[in-house]
Amino acid sequence: MASSLTCAGIIWALLSLLCAAASCVGFFMPYWLLGSQMDKPVSFGTFRRCSYPVRDESRQLTIMVEQCGRYASFQGIPSLEWKICTIVTGVGCGLLLLVALTAIMGCCVTELISRTIGRVAGGMQFVGGLLIGSGCALYPLGWDSEEVRQTCSNLSDQFELGTCQIGWAYYCTGGGAAAAMLICTWLACFAGKKQKHYPY
Repeated sequence: MASSLTCAGIIWALLSLLCAAASCVGFFMPYWLLGSQMDKPVSFGTFRRCSYPVRDESRQLTIMVEQCGRYASFQGIPSLEWKICTIVTGVGCGLLLLVALTAIMGCCVTELISRTIGRVAGGMQFVGGLLIGSGCALYPLGWDSEEVRQTCSNLSDQFELGTCQIGWAYYCTGGGAAAAMLICTWLACFAGKKQKHYPY
């Protein structure tokens, strides 16, 4: 099977897929911020949460439901910063995924990735990584919301964790974005083969 990628291009395609997968999995998982409430573990993502309090009217008390899920609506996300983070990080993950899938197709299709297209793809990866990085930087601005404060012993504030800690999904998202920005963008410059110029 013919490829439009150089050896560096094949490494770029595989690394692009790994970076996109790491960022997308980390973005989707609700383990960006870990804490506890009513002696139950609680975790947050940008648009998902695990374990939440519910008022049981029959017993007249508040209980913790230990389930993970999305917020009921976009408006249900606890802070404006997390809403912006969700959009920005989602768009960045979409760009990384688009480039990664195109790069993988370049392993199998001749003349799909030229030098110019490789450089454009690298630029898209840089922008995607920058968007995800911006989302990761915005995320701590939402730690002063009421939901997070309840989970972090009412000690959290913007860039102050209180009793909470940063979870693995945050690092996974940010790490995938950083690798895409720094390594994949550089490798993309050498990914495509020089196009043959036909006389006709």
